[in-house]
Amino acid sequence: MRTTKTGKPVGRTRSAEKHEAILTAALELLAAQGYVRMTLDQVATAADVSKSTIHLRWKTKADLLTAALATMRMADVPPPSGDIRTDLLSILKDFAANMERVNGIALIGTCLAEEAHTPELITLLRERTIGPRRALLRQVLEESRGRGEIREDADLETAVSALHGSYFSDYMAGRGGRPEWAEQVVDFTLAALRTSD
Repeated sequence: MRTTKTGKPVGRTRSAEKHEAILTAALELLAAQGYVRMTLDQVATAADVSKSTIHLRWKTKADLLTAALATMRMADVPPPSGDIRTDLLSILKDFAANMERVNGIALIGTCLAEEAHTPELITLLRERTIGPRRALLRQVLEESRGRGEIREDADLETAVSALHGSYFSDYMAGRGGRPEWAEQVVDFTLAALRTSD
């Protein structure tokens, strides 16, 4: 930030409270109304800011939405413990808690429904939300393989899809929200990945 000769900042700093209010309003309106019906004017009203305040931070509605979705990732996961089961469970439980907090299935469904008309939305969603979560899961698996705990030939991308994707599959099958989901999918996946020793 530039300063004057007296050391005072030039211009106004962006309010962290306004930033958070905008992101929260965007998620709530998206879940309630869907992407097409949600407008930046509505977000501005709900967050008690001007529309220009939003545009200072995000160029488009798609950009704002995916930035808001990005706040869902890794909110409360503790630092890696070095125990593969503990670390995978931490990631998946945080993921499920965030999905439930913001009606995440509806939000992702909206992004998918808009893919043909607003392709940048799903692109940004993958970049800011889906990709980082998968990368965290893969990192835990790679570190475990490095310690010799899972097979050298294990297909880690498929394992990540099984861990992450089973949440969506369960929801579509009417099995969503089960408290035992994370433990079951982690134990099932690790049984397939572990070495025979």
